[in-house]
Amino acid sequence: MESVTVVFILQVLRISVPYLLTSVGAVFSERGGVINLALEGLMLAGAFGAAFGQHLTGSAWWGVACALLLGLLMASLHAFVTVTLKADQIVSGIAINILVMGATRFGLTLLFGSSMNSARIAGMEEPLLLFDPLFVVALFSVAIGQFVLFRTPYGLRLRASGESAEAVETAGINVRRMRYSGVLISGALAALGGAFLVYQQHSFTDNMSAGRGYIALAAMIIGKWTPVGAALASLFFATAEAMEIWFQSGWLPSQLVQSLPYVITLLVLAGFVGKAVPPRELGVPYEPE
Repeated sequence: MESVTVVFILQVLRISVPYLLTSVGAVFSERGGVINLALEGLMLAGAFGAAFGQHLTGSAWWGVACALLLGLLMASLHAFVTVTLKADQIVSGIAINILVMGATRFGLTLLFGSSMNSARIAGMEEPLLLFDPLFVVALFSVAIGQFVLFRTPYGLRLRASGESAEAVETAGINVRRMRYSGVLISGALAALGGAFLVYQQHSFTDNMSAGRGYIALAAMIIGKWTPVGAALASLFFATAEAMEIWFQSGWLPSQLVQSLPYVITLLVLAGFVGKAVPPRELGVPYEPE
């Protein structure tokens, strides 16, 4: 019984890593005032970059570098459209998700001769989850993220940019620069979440993020826009997904079991929407006078 419990806990921790990295990154974007519905696309871009980078070089670390490059590229696009051009942030996020989905499918066909999956890659080749570098990064991202946001001048300025951009600008702080930085941090962490996902599955498959970006967004909201809260919510959703895997061999219909994480997400989010208070100017473009 103890061995079963340990296996289940390790499975929950493994599943939680993409949610955790992506939700912590989303905290930085939204604390700065930029809604980030592009998390799904950012994860997918990171996953494709990791698969492509390792396939091309044979190095998992070069794969991580490629994942970060694509994640930052897509995040820069979202920041440019929303912060510089002041376009609708929700529309921009959805558009980037669609763009990345189509681009990765095209990339699969071009590089691997298939629109469904890539060639097999080795991943990090770490036999134990606790020694996986990306798992360690996920753990540190929570502690460092909490410290940076609530114990440093940068965190204070970023949070102020999402609460009162005009006051921040009056104090001599560049609001656009702060919001760009939040979105870019979000892109980097979401891309690492995608890299972890593809390394665990040892290949890139079409649309492999499978809604995880949206669940990470829900985790951030439930966690009240804090890294620690987002991490705890991520563990909750990872537990739901692990239960789905364990129940697949049971008597419940497979369709019902597969929908379990998404149903739980909707129910929990519905209960928290009225209680979680977002940054005051979240989604509001800054118009300097």
